[in-house]
Amino acid sequence: MKVTAVFDIGRTNKKYILFDESYRMVREIRETLPETTDEDGFPCEDVDLLTQWVQKHWEDLKKDEQYEIRAVNVSAYGASLVHLDAFDKPVAPLYSYLKPFPEASAADFYGHYGDPMRIALQTGSPPMGFLNSGLQMYWLKHSRPEVYAQVKTSLHLPQYILFLLTGRKVSDFTSLGCHTALWSLEMMDYHEWVKAEGIHKKMASLLAASSFIYRFDKNVIQSGFGIHDSSSALIPYRMAFKKPFILLSTGTWCVNFNPFANNPLTSDQLERDCLHFMTPEGSGVKASRVFMGREHDYQVGRIAQYFKLEPDFYRSIPFDARELDKDAPPFYPACMEGNGPFPDPQPSEWQISAFATPEAAYHHLLIGLTGIVATSLRLIGVDEVPTLFIDGGFAKNQIFTQLLARQFPKHEVFTTLLPYAAALGAALHVTRPQSFEFPGEIVKVEVE
Repeated sequence: MKVTAVFDIGRTNKKYILFDESYRMVREIRETLPETTDEDGFPCEDVDLLTQWVQKHWEDLKKDEQYEIRAVNVSAYGASLVHLDAFDKPVAPLYSYLKPFPEASAADFYGHYGDPMRIALQTGSPPMGFLNSGLQMYWLKHSRPEVYAQVKTSLHLPQYILFLLTGRKVSDFTSLGCHTALWSLEMMDYHEWVKAEGIHKKMASLLAASSFIYRFDKNVIQSGFGIHDSSSALIPYRMAFKKPFILLSTGTWCVNFNPFANNPLTSDQLERDCLHFMTPEGSGVKASRVFMGREHDYQVGRIAQYFKLEPDFYRSIPFDARELDKDAPPFYPACMEGNGPFPDPQPSEWQISAFATPEAAYHHLLIGLTGIVATSLRLIGVDEVPTLFIDGGFAKNQIFTQLLARQFPKHEVFTTLLPYAAALGAALHVTRPQSFEFPGEIVKVEVE
């Protein structure tokens, strides 16, 4: 069987997936690897264990006579760097993007290079500490100079996994352009601060092609360059649907992607949790974030405690349009200070005691969350886009999808089910089919 292999490396699950020539998933290997800690005791990916896992499964796959590999690619999470020495061995931990960025390092960086908002406007990257992988490089250079001196090449995680597969060291637009603070969107080059620090000399060459030829034994296959998983998950939608759309990728974070708006972000958008992604070809993707899943779970816990219910009580609540007309206290989020479209501190706590039933409380929780998401969508140009796709956990929440459709009555709103979108996007990008039909479930939301 001819297959395309994709190593899909998530924060929790490490997978490799095989797709047949019709892009059906024919095999999936999934494993959770234990974390380790860095020199400060902060949890992080075990780069040695991950390296061994990838190399073992790749060697096993190449020897497996059931399959003829026609292409290989990688999708992996971003904001993470592997630093290699002259012998191509990691010389530092794979630092977690959740690691707090030292205040002294931030003061030193912005003291040297100026206003954080100026850099954010030029790079499409809100100041987010270690989530800006460029600031990871700056921190390593100035806080761990003895380690930095050993670094010959720094690779973002998708490109490090690709290096393990093919021996090729590259950089790509999706990793460099994803809230890294490394890339000047105006100049389409490394930002001036990166060149001033000489950090660009540590980065592998940036190649604009979609694939290269990789040879092993007597086999000749196509290899991609690795893709940041959020950008990769957009590819099946971009290939299957030509009409402009916004994708709401829902979960702990709701990240909204508008691949049809690539004009620069404004300071207001950056201050309200908008950011810039890039496609593999280097075009812009405007995005916005809402901490929706975390807020939902926190408030559901409060409702369950108040009404003495099980934590999953909300799963059996159907949408009831009559709840929309009832008076209710304003919704104040508890988990969104410093993020989302309303980052300022809230004046009060949301009053659950004002509701007579858990059904009423839950509906008004979703009304509040949907209103915040709608504001976030308007920040990235939803009014110029006719179609909304909702994927992830909230695509299954009837109350959320009904409320969102009511927020945008002139739009077509669809729920989708494509659980392996990032891996499929990586497969599509390396094989470049002339035509492609969306393989996942699509359901139009009809307002009830």
